[in-house]
Amino acid sequence: MSIEFSKENLDEYLAELGKQFRKLYKKAASAEVILIGGASVLINYDFRSITADADAIIYAEASMKEAISFVRDKFNLPHGWLNEDFKNTKSYTEKLRGAAVYYRTFSNVLQVRTVAAEYLVAMKAMSGRRYKFDLSDIAGILWEHEKRGEPISKNTIDKAIYELYGLQPIPDISREFLDDIFKRKDFECIYVESREQEKQAKEVLLEFIERYPNVLNGDNTDDIIVEILRKKEV
Repeated sequence: MSIEFSKENLDEYLAELGKQFRKLYKKAASAEVILIGGASVLINYDFRSITADADAIIYAEASMKEAISFVRDKFNLPHGWLNEDFKNTKSYTEKLRGAAVYYRTFSNVLQVRTVAAEYLVAMKAMSGRRYKFDLSDIAGILWEHEKRGEPISKNTIDKAIYELYGLQPIPDISREFLDDIFKRKDFECIYVESREQEKQAKEVLLEFIERYPNVLNGDNTDDIIVEILRKKEV
């Protein structure tokens, strides 16, 4: 079962989550949810209207499992509609809590925060997946900030990457993408281009998985996509 989150329905689910958490613990417990990835992009920007993920980092004085399950059942959401699986990826770092900015408080007990712009770009750069929206999200964020008159510089992003990940290198695809996008500075055009490339990469990946269901793993995904696309160009 899958679902597409919009800013409106995500707010509705979070409001219900806060309501149920308060019912369970009254005012004896509070919680903080930091929306990351696609959910954080959705909350802060207009270039994406939906996301398939509601990844988060959860800090709570009491378990939120029951409240999360209640919201899932009420709205017929999939298991793990709000999850911390992101903690198992290379983009996760405990330093993200310090890079989060306030969004809203629900029922006076649930504070929701998102990731500040340059740190969100840093996270997407560290992930650097061809078949997701990592690169197009970077372009979209830079594009929107340029339109707002609040441009984000390459130095600001480099600093954010270092603050979150130290000397750990970002993937080559992300490094090359950042170099290219600041060289060209046509953020809108690059956003459109990268979205199309990601769509193509996802299509060939799904086709590969269907043909070879037991071959793919997290380490070889990018290499497989590159090789398939290279053969298609020949």
